[in-house]
Amino acid sequence: MLGMYDMPALHAANDAFWSLIRKHLGYGPAQLTRDGDFWDIWQDPALIFAQTCGMPYRTRLHGKVQLVGTPDYGLPGCPAGHYCSVFVARRDDPRDLDQLAQGIFAYNEALSQSGWAAPIVHLDALDRMPKALRATGGHALSAQAVADARADFAALDALTWELLQTHTDLGEPLRSVATTTPTPTLPYITAMGQDAQAIARAVRAAIDELNPADRAALHLRGLIDIPQAQYMAVPTPPPPEATLHIS
Repeated sequence: MLGMYDMPALHAANDAFWSLIRKHLGYGPAQLTRDGDFWDIWQDPALIFAQTCGMPYRTRLHGKVQLVGTPDYGLPGCPAGHYCSVFVARRDDPRDLDQLAQGIFAYNEALSQSGWAAPIVHLDALDRMPKALRATGGHALSAQAVADARADFAALDALTWELLQTHTDLGEPLRSVATTTPTPTLPYITAMGQDAQAIARAVRAAIDELNPADRAALHLRGLIDIPQAQYMAVPTPPPPEATLHIS
């Protein structure tokens, strides 16, 4: 399952990526899963390969799954295998982050590193906190809430922001305002009973073998080994319900 970055425009590239992983691994389902619950898939004892988010990994999946490796997306201003959150606001809204923080913050979900944890930790360090929160259920939905003026600002992970600008019209009404400190990006995982090293070798071979167009579409530069301790060291803020009013 590669659902973290699997918008329709990327289905063919992700299918090609998994097909190559499967070829080099020598086993696995013929097709990616696109219709299951993320938590059910991540915790399936038969899981071969999936991508999760850093916050679910450190808060609930750590010790229940194995890290396969961390993709390097070559994101500007981030070390290899790292990403950051991008605060976005409407293009016609001139306020800076300090001013926007007095408004409504749209976030995708409470267990999102890029949509909740990183931006809240960033704002807290600035001694700022939004006036109110709006839960949306997805990064693109958070961006849309800002574009529709149902929220003043949101935080999207840097790769999602790149993809939305490339494949949707959400880049037109929105602008980037600020970025958070980079943290390890969304890791690939497998079940405890799997051979994580063999899967990592297959992933590296698949990235090398992807045609240039698919590799560029997925922004894949390689696979990085980031120790679990680095994921566990990322700070976790209180949940939204313990922070502010949610609408």
